[in-house]
Amino acid sequence: MSRDLDVQYRTAFVLSHKLREAMQLEAQGCILDGVVEVDGAYFGGYVKPANIKGERADRRTLMALSGKRQSVVVMCERDGDTLTMVGKTEAAGIAAVHEAVRYGTVIHADEASYWDALHGRYDAKRINHSKAYSLNGACTNQAESFFSRLRRAELGTHYHIAGPYLNAYAGEMAWLEDNRREAKGSQAAMVTRASMVSPVSRKWAGYWQRGA
Repeated sequence: MSRDLDVQYRTAFVLSHKLREAMQLEAQGCILDGVVEVDGAYFGGYVKPANIKGERADRRTLMALSGKRQSVVVMCERDGDTLTMVGKTEAAGIAAVHEAVRYGTVIHADEASYWDALHGRYDAKRINHSKAYSLNGACTNQAESFFSRLRRAELGTHYHIAGPYLNAYAGEMAWLEDNRREAKGSQAAMVTRASMVSPVSRKWAGYWQRGA
């Protein structure tokens, strides 16, 4: 974008995030119902391995993490909208689910213990992935598919996503998930329309004064 528009990298970076912000504004106040899949996955917190093989730590352990890992929780309404939230743990997504999913909705989730809280408000169906990906009508394949695309975008498109911006990139992927069947030209027109009706960005205003 910087090359195509002949602007500085910082300018292109801020413009991109203003567009992502406009995409996310469209989802504000959205309430999901029908059948909703809920799941969480961790992103970020990369630790560069040591040069000498014998000195390399097992990066799957808690001690070897950078402390920057964050959880993206996705709520996928089948044949409907996709919403995301970012927190330190997957359990932090419970409050987001209660806020965004209508009471009594059928919710599909995995066997993680923190999702037990869903049974009090929803018709919760659980799937144990150590036994099957889909069983007795319960599955979270749509949510897992979303994370697959988000992971590819993180590693293959952006290469690195800083923690403070993870929510913006997750929101962009949710927007693309909901509009993936639209032609590229239609998607561009939709983003342009969303940016034109969005209010002045407070997060990305005055950035030049902060040396961003």
